[in-house]
Parts: sequence; C-alpha cells; structure tokens
Amino acid sequence: MTHRTAAPAAPDHPGTTAPAPPRDGDSRWLRAFPASGEPAARLVCFPHAGGTATAFTALAAALPEDIGLLAVQYPGRQERRAEACADDIVTIARRTAAALAPYTDRPLFLLGHSMGALAAFETARLLEEHGGVARLFVSAARPPAHDWEEPDLATLHDDDLVAGLRRLGGVPDVLLVDPELRAEVLRLLRADHRLLQRYRCAPDTVLTVPVTVLLAADDPKNTLEQVRDWSRHTTAGHTVEVHPGGHFALTEHAADTAELLGHQLHKDLAARTTGPGTAPGTSPGTELVSEIYLAGPDGSTTLLSTDLTTLQEAAREVLPPSAYGYVAGDAGTGGTARANRAAFDRWRILPRMLRGVTRRDLSVRLFGRDLTAPVLLAPIAAQTVVHPEGELAAVRGAADAGVPFVLSCFASHSMEEVAAAAGPQPRWFQLYWPSDQEIAASLVRRAEAGGYSALVLTVDSPAFAYRPVDLDHGYLPFLHGAGLANFTTDPVFRSTLPPGADDRTVAGHWAAVSANPALTWDRLPWLRELTDLPILVKGLLHPEDARLALAAGADGVIVSNHGGRQLDGAAAALDCLPAVRAAVGDSVPVLLDSGVRTGSDMFKALALGADAVLLGRPYQYGLALGGRGGVRHVLRCLLAEFDLVLAQSGCGNVRDITRDLLVPAGPLGHDGALI
Repeated sequence: MTHRTAAPAAPDHPGTTAPAPPRDGDSRWLRAFPASGEPAARLVCFPHAGGTATAFTALAAALPEDIGLLAVQYPGRQERRAEACADDIVTIARRTAAALAPYTDRPLFLLGHSMGALAAFETARLLEEHGGVARLFVSAARPPAHDWEEPDLATLHDDDLVAGLRRLGGVPDVLLVDPELRAEVLRLLRADHRLLQRYRCAPDTVLTVPVTVLLAADDPKNTLEQVRDWSRHTTAGHTVEVHPGGHFALTEHAADTAELLGHQLHKDLAARTTGPGTAPGTSPGTELVSEIYLAGPDGSTTLLSTDLTTLQEAAREVLPPSAYGYVAGDAGTGGTARANRAAFDRWRILPRMLRGVTRRDLSVRLFGRDLTAPVLLAPIAAQTVVHPEGELAAVRGAADAGVPFVLSCFASHSMEEVAAAAGPQPRWFQLYWPSDQEIAASLVRRAEAGGYSALVLTVDSPAFAYRPVDLDHGYLPFLHGAGLANFTTDPVFRSTLPPGADDRTVAGHWAAVSANPALTWDRLPWLRELTDLPILVKGLLHPEDARLALAAGADGVIVSNHGGRQLDGAAAALDCLPAVRAAVGDSVPVLLDSGVRTGSDMFKALALGADAVLLGRPYQYGLALGGRGGVRHVLRCLLAEFDLVLAQSGCGNVRDITRDLLVPAGPLGHDGALI
C-alpha cells in the first residue's frame, strides 16, 4: 500500500501537516489535508469532544495516496477561539453537510471519534439522500439512541477532570500543564459534553449506508456489548473491527488505522465499480442482472449459462472423457455426492418481509482478514487437466471476482507461480502432509514466503479412492506429470531424488512420499510449532474429530467429505455441520465444503453454522469452458444469486442469516410447524 509523504509543517503548528488552501465553496468548518492528485475518495473525520481538526494530521499523512482527508473543525477552536461553541450536534451536522457539498464529486467516507461519531451519524443522514456517503466509521462511541451516561463536567473540579483525561490518554501533557492551555482544553471539553447530554436520536433512526464500528481492545470506556446496537441504525450492513490500543488508538496509532481504513475504503470502491447502466453502489446481484437485461437478447458477453448446475454437462462436451471423468467422478456408486445435494434439498428458506433492506453487505472476517463474501475456491489438484493454464487461470479469475483461492498441494503450477498470478488477492495453501517430515516443513516455509495466509491440512485422503470412472479409463493425472509442481520445484524433494531421475522415477517417488496414512492427531502440534499461519483441518465430519483438531492446535475446521470423491456411503457434509459447530463453539471458524452449487446453498450453510463455504467443481467446469473468464463468470453468478437471496430473505448482511430462517422441507401448518 502506497502512502503519501507528509507536507512541510505549518509555521504556527510545529510538527503538523499544513492544511491545503480552501477550494471554491469551502468554509471554515473543514480543514483539507493535501493529497497527491485528485483522490478516488475522501475520508471526512470528526474529532472527539474537546478535539480539533489537527488530531487527524498523522492519519492524513499515513493514508494511501488516492484517499484525501477532510477534518471537521468545530466552532470555537484555535483561530476561532472568540467564537462560541456549537449549541447542539445537529447544528454541527447541518453546517458540516453544507461545507461538504463541493466535495461530493467523489465518494465520502465519514469517520467520527467519540462525540464526533454522533456528528458524523447526523451528517450522514443529511448527505445520504444525495448518494454521497459510502460508509460511516464510528470509534469509541455508543449508539446514537443510547444514553452515554456521561457525567456533568460542570460539576467536576478542574484537577479531577485533568486526572481523568490523563487516565484516558489522548491529550498531550503539555496542554494540561500550562495554565492557559489547560483552561482552553477544559473549556472546549465541557462545552462539547453539554452536546452529548442534550443529544439522543430515536431508536428507529437508520442510515441506508453500512456502518463499521472501530473498537479498541483496551478502551476503558467502551465494550463490545455497549457498541453492539449500532447495528440497529443501518439497513445496509454492520461490522465491528476490534483493533489494538486504548481510547485514542485511532489517532495515536495512525499507521495501523490508515491500513485498516485503507483496506475497507478500497474494498468499497471496488464494489462500487458497476456495469453498463447501473448506479453507483449497486450490489453484485443488481449489477449482473442489470448488465444482462440491458444488453438484451443479442448482447450476451458469454456463452455460459447463468444456471451453474448446467455447466457440468457443458464441460462434458469439451473435455476428453478421461479428464471429465477425473473432475466429475465420485467414489463408488456416487452415493455420497448424491447425499450432499439431498442434504441441501431437505431445507427450505423461510424469508422475512418488509425489513427495509436496500443494500447488502456480503463481507465476512476470517483470521483477521476481511473477505468480500463468505466463499473461497476449494483446493483442486492438477487443474491443467481441464485447461492449459490450470491454476494460473483459476486464481486470476478468482482475483477478478474478489474471491480467495485455496491452492492444492498437488497443483500443476508451483505455489510461487500461483502467488505471482494472484497478486494482492488473499490465498491459502492446502497441505497433504508428506511422509517425509523435511519435505512437509519445506512446503510450509515456501507457503509462508509466498504470502499464503492460512494452511488447509486435508486429512480425509489416507489412501487412493475407489473411483470407477478413473479406474475404467486407467487414468491418474499425476502419472502423466500433472499435479506435481509443488514437489518438483521443492529443493528438499529434489534432493531426495536419485541422480538423473526421469519423469517416471519422479512420479514414483512423489507417490511414495506425498501421502502419510500413519498420521495421527499427536503429530499436529509439530505443525503448530512450525508455523504461525492459521491452520484449518479439512475433511472432518465427526464432532469428536473437530474437538481433537482444536485440542491439537488447529485454528479452524472445514466440514467436508471431499465432495463425495473419497468414501462412498459417507454422511452428507451439510448434515454434519450443526453438530460440528456445536462441538467447537461459536468463536471457532467453521467452513463447509462439499455439494455447494448455488447462492441458496451458501445461505443454508451459513444458517446452519458455517462462517463460509468452499466452492469446488463448478469453477472447474467454468475453467474448462472459458479459462479465466469462465471462473470469473461462475463466481459472479454465485455471488449475484447469494446477494439476491439475502435481499429476498430480508437480510442486510451475512450476520443477519440465522437458523430461524430455515425450515425442514415439507408443508407448514398455520402455526409455522412442520406438518
């Protein structure tokens, strides 16, 4: 992330960045900090009680170069000391909204700290009807309908008030030692606290833009429980970001704050990029549907169907029988794969109406990182079987759609090549634990060096599966050189080969070391000690195995039966999900793999306890039919359908998906019970 360099300090404020000259229509209510070029968006910052615009100087310097910063200057500050402080929060909001009018040519993101959160909330209400506000950030602030239970500072002695400020932090001690400066700080603080005591919005007051609460982990004044009800004041999604530091971490740790904000701003800006004829800020579902309908019957940009369940048969037409069989084939009679689909069909969505949902937030947070939607591309081996570019085309298509990619240990391109193709998009690495411990350690270290942010330890393949279609074709891609790249590029694996080893010898040695059927739970702590990356154990169905995984050092689990490719007659993954969730508790990330085909499937999985899902074979069919573009098409359709399922079900974000929105398949009586 590129950051701007701070401008020379202003002579009258040593150590601060000089505000830029006012632009036409600007007022004394704003301080504009310089940015290089025309910004892609602007962050509008509202100070805390007693605070000034200069509180955001360091943040302005640390933000990415394409983000401008405007700081609100409350009346009665600095050169305006002779002016009386504002009478109420609404007055501040009204004057600020008027001052922001010249800046609405770019998306505005509002950020309010403490009392400033209320001013930012009211300003967002005034501006949102013009579509100028993209998101509201609030820090160190209880919801606007709550009584903040602030003491009457007019009744506190100056010394007691100063002692409280020192405990809270955020005010330089030099301002509290000098008598004149101290008197000015306390004057402003008391005036602003009168605003807090006077302000309270109605409990049903809502914004139509998303709200993100920034909660400092060591804030002595605010807790997660106190800020939870911010979710009631938006119809467009609500998230809480817990970050290190105390009450004033927002400004005291400007670099960390800038990184957190910059990531969210860029994600929101990317989401606002729309297709032909769509309005700014449209959702994935609205965007895709509008794009297709506006193009008309003859304007389709793809030959692929939007019904993802039909792509398997289309892929059969273009792939050699052996390649198609490898991708589509199941273990034994295919009973497990059929059970996976039947499990989804046994549930029905019970939507809620008139929820006022105008926009949806699909994002989730896993292992400290924000994902644009609760889906990742599952690890699938030897992808050059279906397309010459294999994993490189797949990871590029995933990046186009903003979806993380899980690279198979048995890939046809090395993890370094795939990392280069992925760019900044998040990616995870799947590990099949080799029988040679040194090779296992080498693979993990390479994944760390390659920017992979999690390890997916797959444990449900202790032996070759009995897959009749592959056996009938006599086809295993690894014996033809596909799927070995992470091993043939590994220095430890290569050092174990005999001199002059030919392809057959390499494949034979890979087959001898790539699996570890003797692996037991007591080996997992070794892997936990080897790496700081989050470890997810994939391939679990039994709740006791999930508990054992966590006890041995895993950070999360993936409920999966390998899509029905390993064991015929196994339990459906979705059927096992609720018990696994109950076994590990609410705080452990649980993902679901196996059988996901549609946006409704995603919804059902999340309602039954998953934090996210893995999508497997459908994207391989897209890869076979259209390479990178085919993968992107599959993901756009999946996310569009999921987005519209949220809308139809009355959910503004992923956190609104709850178990009571599902019922077993079958007729319902008048009381809502299954007949």
